[in-house]
Amino acid sequence: MADRVRSATINRDTNETKIQLSLNLDGGALEDAFESSANGEAKGHAAQTSKSQTIDVDSGIGFLDHMIHALAKHAGWSLRIRCRGDLHIDDHHTAEDTFIALGTAFKSALGSITGLARFGSAYCPLDEALSRAVVDLSNRPFSVINLGLRREKIGDLSTEMLPHCLQSFAQGAAITMHVDCVRGENDHHRAESAFKALAVALRQATTRVHMLNTAHHLSRG
Repeated sequence: MADRVRSATINRDTNETKIQLSLNLDGGALEDAFESSANGEAKGHAAQTSKSQTIDVDSGIGFLDHMIHALAKHAGWSLRIRCRGDLHIDDHHTAEDTFIALGTAFKSALGSITGLARFGSAYCPLDEALSRAVVDLSNRPFSVINLGLRREKIGDLSTEMLPHCLQSFAQGAAITMHVDCVRGENDHHRAESAFKALAVALRQATTRVHMLNTAHHLSRG
C-alpha cells in the first residue's frame, strides 16, 4: 500500500493577519491554496524550486522568511507561505501567526504518529555557532527555547520573536521541543543554526519507521 501523502493547506484570517499556507512534509508537489506567481515558479529571496522541493516564503519580514526557508529546506519539506499582516504596528502578529499556522499545518499533515520514528535530535553548526534541537511528536505541546540572542533586531525582525515563533510552532504542532544554541558570537549565525538543527530533528522524528528498517536490511545485504 502506498504511503499517505502528508500534506495540508491552511487559510488563516484574523484581524491582524491573513495567511495562506501549503505544506508537504515529504517534499514534492504541493496542494496549493493559492497561486505563487503567474507562471507557478517560486519567486523571491526565500524561494527555491527543484525536483524534490518547492519553497516559496513571503511574510513581509525578510529575516523571518530566511529562517522559515532554512527550516523547510533542511526538514525536506515543500512549503509555500503568504502572510499579510499589520507590519505598520510591529512584527509580532505576523511572526507569531505565521508559526501558529505552520504548526497547525504540520500537525494536520502528519496525522497519526503510528509507524514514525517519533523522536529526533540534531546538532547543526553555522560557522562559529552551534545549536542543538530535540523533539518528540508527543501530542503534548511544550517547548524550551534558549537561543541566547543579544541584538534587539536582526534585519527587520525583533530577536525576541524568534523563540516566540518556535514556541508558537510547538503549540500548533502539539509537539515537545527543546532548542538551544550552545555557542556562537553572531546572532544571525546563532538563530540560523538553531532553525537548521530543528529542521534536521523534525526530519528524523517524522521518518517512517519501515523506511528505516528497509535501509537497515539493505545495508546488511
